[in-house]
Amino acid sequence: MIRTHFVNQLSKEMDGKTVTLAGWVHEVRETAKVTFLLLRDGTGIVQVIGKQGVVDKALIKSMALPKESVVVVVGKISANPEAKKGFEIIPVSIENVNPLSGPIPFEVTGKVPAEIDVRLNYRYIDLRRIETSAVFKIQSALLNGFHEYLSKEGFEEIRTPSIIAEASEGGSDLFNVKYFERGAYLAQSPQLYKQLAIIGGIDKVMMVVPVFRAEKSNTTFHLTESTQMDVEMGFAGPDDAIKVLSDVVTYMIKQVTEKNKEDLETLGAKLSVPKVKVVTYTEAIEALKKKGFSIEFGHDFSRDHEEGLEKLYGEAVVVKEFPTKIRAFYSMPKEDNPELSNSYDFIYKGLEICSGAQRIHKPELLTKALQGRGLNPKNFEFYINAFRLGAPPHAGWSIGLERLTMCVTGVKNIREASLFPRDRNRISP
Repeated sequence: MIRTHFVNQLSKEMDGKTVTLAGWVHEVRETAKVTFLLLRDGTGIVQVIGKQGVVDKALIKSMALPKESVVVVVGKISANPEAKKGFEIIPVSIENVNPLSGPIPFEVTGKVPAEIDVRLNYRYIDLRRIETSAVFKIQSALLNGFHEYLSKEGFEEIRTPSIIAEASEGGSDLFNVKYFERGAYLAQSPQLYKQLAIIGGIDKVMMVVPVFRAEKSNTTFHLTESTQMDVEMGFAGPDDAIKVLSDVVTYMIKQVTEKNKEDLETLGAKLSVPKVKVVTYTEAIEALKKKGFSIEFGHDFSRDHEEGLEKLYGEAVVVKEFPTKIRAFYSMPKEDNPELSNSYDFIYKGLEICSGAQRIHKPELLTKALQGRGLNPKNFEFYINAFRLGAPPHAGWSIGLERLTMCVTGVKNIREASLFPRDRNRISP
């Protein structure tokens, strides 16, 4: 390793210790007698100070580097109560590892704001901003929490195809691809395949997968390629799946509150572990109408309705038993009222972050559901046939990683929660 320490590994208790740091020049400030260089790595920022009479003049002169220069600094830790971290670095040597050959497209310190499209065009520069870095540190903690909780609960991680022969959820919002001599699609969802895994005897599965939706949407809440955190459970009903969903979301958020306090402070994000409220669709509709919202039974929730549900029930609410006709074809109708389904959505901070359902596991009912949506059962023959050979009752759900990240970090545009976002107009970098 080029470095001996990261910035977050340093402390004033290491006074006098020689260390080697590596990173980028965040800022340089020169006065008549002192030059300050702020060195930034992926864990933080530390002040390197060149005082006349303490540091060689030639070395002080070499500190006057352009912002974002890549440097290796060898120096001694010097405890200083006036320094922001309680210590600073007295340099012994500074190496400009790879001199800049062009201008930096925007101010990484944030002193001069940059438009989001400019930042995304140069995402590799934008990631150096401490605010952007904080978003993805938090996203990493959410993913780790997802894996940790479900692994402890006995879920097995699987992988499913991204190239499929037929629409996994019906509809026309599909990306066509040429697959040798035939046509195919990019998967809208891993839904059908995780069900097949359950039929295959893997009782509890989890996965993190990319999904693709050719929606001609320009909202701040949609991407054409997003990441889903999926679960499917065999021999389970909707309430079993809702319990796991509520527990895993609260666990992920708890992990962030404990491990990412500094990142939350950087973003000015207020976060606490929510208590999850569960209500029926019918109850939610009635409550919204009483509050003056325009919505009728059988309609899906708009963004305004989702925000209204937060005001009614708190920041974490699961709405269950949606009308069957507005849910995916594989959602199991309720036995005592087929007009309603054993489906549910998780709405967090006024935004839907998750959708799920108990699945239809009876082939005759599945065939009828496909026909009711105008889909040809012959195109799903491999799928239907699987349910003829011993398919147990099962349920599951899918959390949108980028949407959850938005809610936790407080960013207002989902593109800021995607490392290299893909939308209707953006396909690079």
